[in-house]
Amino acid sequence: MKNNLFLDAAFSKQTERPPVWMMRQAGRFMPQYWEIKNKYSFLEMCKTPEIAADVTMLPVDLLGIDAAILFCDILVTGEAMGGDLSFTQGVGPKFANPVRTAQDVENLNVDCLDELQYVADAIKVIQQRLNGSIPLIGFAGAPFTVMSYLIEGGSSKDFKLTKLFIHNQPELAHKLLAKVAKVTADYLNLQIAAGVNAVQIFDSWALALSWNDYQEFSHRYIQEIISNLNRKDIPVISFCKGSSVFAPMMAEAKPDVISVDWNADLLNIKNALPAGIAVQGNLDPHILYADQSVIKAQIHKLFERMRGTEGFIFNLGHGIMPDIPFENVKYAIEVVKEFRY
Repeated sequence: MKNNLFLDAAFSKQTERPPVWMMRQAGRFMPQYWEIKNKYSFLEMCKTPEIAADVTMLPVDLLGIDAAILFCDILVTGEAMGGDLSFTQGVGPKFANPVRTAQDVENLNVDCLDELQYVADAIKVIQQRLNGSIPLIGFAGAPFTVMSYLIEGGSSKDFKLTKLFIHNQPELAHKLLAKVAKVTADYLNLQIAAGVNAVQIFDSWALALSWNDYQEFSHRYIQEIISNLNRKDIPVISFCKGSSVFAPMMAEAKPDVISVDWNADLLNIKNALPAGIAVQGNLDPHILYADQSVIKAQIHKLFERMRGTEGFIFNLGHGIMPDIPFENVKYAIEVVKEFRY
């Protein structure tokens, strides 16, 4: 690998500066993304290896980040299991056949890796294009988050149906989560076999859960997934909305990196974690709307706070919003790359 900064930091080695990549870095804030998106549906983009590679490479070519992340979606596992998935502009993802009954859970297929072969094919194309320049991150949605979409039938503001499901039918919820967890571990191992250099698990809706519910309906399944990964030389990143609260429990699953939202002091989180677990984050993405002088000051403030810390990857506390100016994202990455400890 020509640029080892990301992998070194992920394995808690000292680096000359923090490596940088950003969640949703190949997304809707880029005009070049829309040039592709206007020709194809979102799922066509995900399922056509050459197109997925084109999108994955946009931030590599235009932003100069230290790690690429596979262009795909967290819900492809739910679709592979039997969910009727669609994406509508302005609405988001929808499952036309939501999971509500024991029979619905029974109908979900766990032997579905063949349905996800297009992801492995995309990884191979991307790695050919990267040609060892920077690492490629693969990813999957965490079981609780994927389950919430399957139950709600799409996005939700209050997760009412999901919470009723886990509280009124906990045994059925665990059966569903166990199925998703198995598929997720198999899927991440498929990505590793295809050539990704790291993997991240996204639990986007963990913040909907209480501490006890997170432990029972999310953490234990992430722990199971991580324990089943072929992770030799492959760092595992665990991210959830709520990591500023759940980080001590997340560490019990033994990821290599915990990606932290912007609600916590990153150094305090790092110091509270076991030795050998790196942190990723945690700039508030809204700062990227601000004047460039503010962006630079906020990044430097975070870096001074983390000075001397081994195992620190710069990222946002969540993904880039679609209307953040492209030039501000590019400027932020330049600020990071110019910094030296």
